[in-house]
Amino acid sequence: MTTAANPFEGIGPNLSGAVVDMLPIVPHDTNLFPDGIVAIGLYITVGGTVVFTTARGLERTVTVPDNFYLVCSCKQVKASGTAATGIFALVS
Repeated sequence: MTTAANPFEGIGPNLSGAVVDMLPIVPHDTNLFPDGIVAIGLYITVGGTVVFTTARGLERTVTVPDNFYLVCSCKQVKASGTAATGIFALVS
């Protein structure tokens, strides 16, 4: 049996466990999440467009509904282009 490679290898120790905290996020065009946090995903309370930077440094734009779990590791939510509100980083 072959084991799949860990996509979070080398990113940090906090991406493979259960969510232990939800960090409120204020979108900003240059600031990354505090203390170098890389979230395992986002929870969006009020849907809309979300522009974010992935753990690999790629910018992505998605439109999500209310009360949505965005399952993609990320380190920043940008203000420009983000219309969704009530955004929380899921931290493990």
